[in-house]
Amino acid sequence: MIFKRKIYESLLKWKSTANGKWAVLIEGARRIGKSTIAEQFAKEQYKSYLLINFSIAPNEVKEVFRNNLENLDVLFMFLQTYYHVNLQERDSLIIFDEVQAFPRAREAIKFLVADGRYDYLETGSLISIKQNVKDIVIPSEEMTMNMYPLDFEEFCEAMGNTQIIKYIHYCFEKQQPLERGIHNQAMLLFKQYMLTGGMPESVSAFIDSKLSFTQCDTTKRLILNLYLNDIQKIKDSDKGKVAAIFDSIPSSLSRHDREVVFSNIIPGSTYMQFDETFYYLKSSMMCNLCFNVTDPSVALSLNEDRASVKCYLSDTGLLISQAFNEKSELAHEVYKQILFDKLKFNNGMFYENAIAQMLVATGHKLFFYKHYNKELHRNDMEIDFIITDANSLKHKICPIEVKSTTRYQINSLKKFVDKYHERISKAYVIHPANFKIKDGITYIPSYMTICLM
Repeated sequence: MIFKRKIYESLLKWKSTANGKWAVLIEGARRIGKSTIAEQFAKEQYKSYLLINFSIAPNEVKEVFRNNLENLDVLFMFLQTYYHVNLQERDSLIIFDEVQAFPRAREAIKFLVADGRYDYLETGSLISIKQNVKDIVIPSEEMTMNMYPLDFEEFCEAMGNTQIIKYIHYCFEKQQPLERGIHNQAMLLFKQYMLTGGMPESVSAFIDSKLSFTQCDTTKRLILNLYLNDIQKIKDSDKGKVAAIFDSIPSSLSRHDREVVFSNIIPGSTYMQFDETFYYLKSSMMCNLCFNVTDPSVALSLNEDRASVKCYLSDTGLLISQAFNEKSELAHEVYKQILFDKLKFNNGMFYENAIAQMLVATGHKLFFYKHYNKELHRNDMEIDFIITDANSLKHKICPIEVKSTTRYQINSLKKFVDKYHERISKAYVIHPANFKIKDGITYIPSYMTICLM
């Protein structure tokens, strides 16, 4: 099943403006649909295309890249003959799929773009990892597009419900609640999205099975195993640390503050011993990292404290399957309990992971805030997320608290607003209930996170 993806519009813009002067690299985690969208785009926008999957390409294909970059006529003749494709000048696309498996092809982009005969699109995972690029020169003729799992809007479209997205945006713009029945429908879609996740294979399994979670859970576990296998292929000594952090994500997120406690992974350890580990997880795009910001101003990146970090899984559906890894035979019952808010286990971690995933998809970097009270010997302010308000003329920030139930307190948010009110554009509570504004705080339903662009 092929889904409509937003990145397609970005590719159209690239094709119309690049005029062959630079290639595009679609970078993202495994199994998010990079190859599918690349081939779909090639079929629909070019007279012909040639796809080379470097994870399975034979040595003779790789050798022609090694030996013929100074004689591109030979290179193109070989590729057309080997792949039985007739390339058309200025109307053919050459796709380098899984290009991280053969970095020399990525380096060749400089010469291929300069030649100007064809357009070039690369797809890859773990592209930024040092072991994949240490021996090549990264081409300046390459622009990068990040791709993520299906976001909530793409999921709704896959489910055949595009009108509800327009209505959600309309209500957010008008600062009004959704009609009650449509709110309930939107919350059901949000929960389905949270449980299924945005991995295309999982969504396909969910739809094909008439909305059964059993098959999509099996699909997600296969993807998790693929990620673990990728981690085992790391060549340096950080492999064990990466696996340990990845395995510990559910237990870290089940904590009240959601933070990674390094001493729980390796006794006596600190963030500095895991710096390369988080570099891998971020570059692989398997995880979304959220760092503590010591001074909550608009320059969030300049005030981050990397010693305090939350590590969210890039796809909440994968997190749910990972968290209940030992209970796969009870998957249907677990999914039912989450769907109907009956789960006794820490349901908040899944909601918060989903909100993190949605914020990243809308272009935000993730930051949180905490304030330690020395007199009380504890944190007296904890804010789940802080984002910048791009629509504010004064460049202000928006603190966000995430609640998974309709019964809660927001003492930390109120203290934060009192202390930093001059820096704040709007303060948000994201919760399962409908839209409202009370005491200067905006309460939005979980699905309305898509509007915080």
